Amino acid sequence: MKGVILAGGLGTRLHPLTKITNKHLLPIYDRPMIYYPIEAMVNAGITDIMIVTGGRKSGDFLSLLGNGKDFGLKHLNYTYQEGEGGIAEALGLAEHWAAGSPVCVILGDNIIEWNIKAAVADFRAQQKGAKIILKEVHDPERFGVATVREGKVAKIVEKPKQPESNYAVIGIYLYDGRVWDIIKTLKPSDRGELEITDVNNWYIQDGTMSYEVLNGWWTDAGTFKSLHSAASLVAQGGANKLG
Repeated sequence: MKGVILAGGLGTRLHPLTKITNKHLLPIYDRPMIYYPIEAMVNAGITDIMIVTGGRKSGDFLSLLGNGKDFGLKHLNYTYQEGEGGIAEALGLAEHWAAGSPVCVILGDNIIEWNIKAAVADFRAQQKGAKIILKEVHDPERFGVATVREGKVAKIVEKPKQPESNYAVIGIYLYDGRVWDIIKTLKPSDRGELEITDVNNWYIQDGTMSYEVLNGWWTDAGTFKSLHSAASLVAQGGANKLG
């Protein structure tokens, strides 16, 4: 299985901090934000990793990370996303490198307390389809929201005004090799982006979507409030624990 970390975008919600650097290079307590998704993948046994980045400061990733030696890796791969075409578009940029392999995708601003080792192992055993990770939140309208019925995900609605559940789809996804062809069939949303929710709903309709609910805390770090919260949570108890 290969790993893709999506670390592009303009980070407009974090201006003026992101006027001088990519959002994913900002500090979360004692480490740059991009360290956390890399550590999450390495902890789960995924060592063939590509980082999708963009913007004027994309070269700084290479200066910071190099070939990934600090994480015990022999190499890291990089590719560049122009503009903001959506999560699914960014993932599609890794197709030539993934060459039909299953993939674990993590949004670069997602930070978790524990780890995804069990989820990755379960997905390997699943062999076909997709797996998403859910977390109960108090403000589901900010996220893609999953409706779960009889132990299965029935549908996902992006940023609903009246959510049917409190289960947010966090930015960690596992897909089989069909994902690359699915992305090619997508049409831009009203936001002008290729939505990862459309990919997930394809797998739901296919009957091959599984899920699990995350243990421990989770946060994204895409706003000033969540950036501060992420730093506080890491300072109190760490992240990507191996327990």
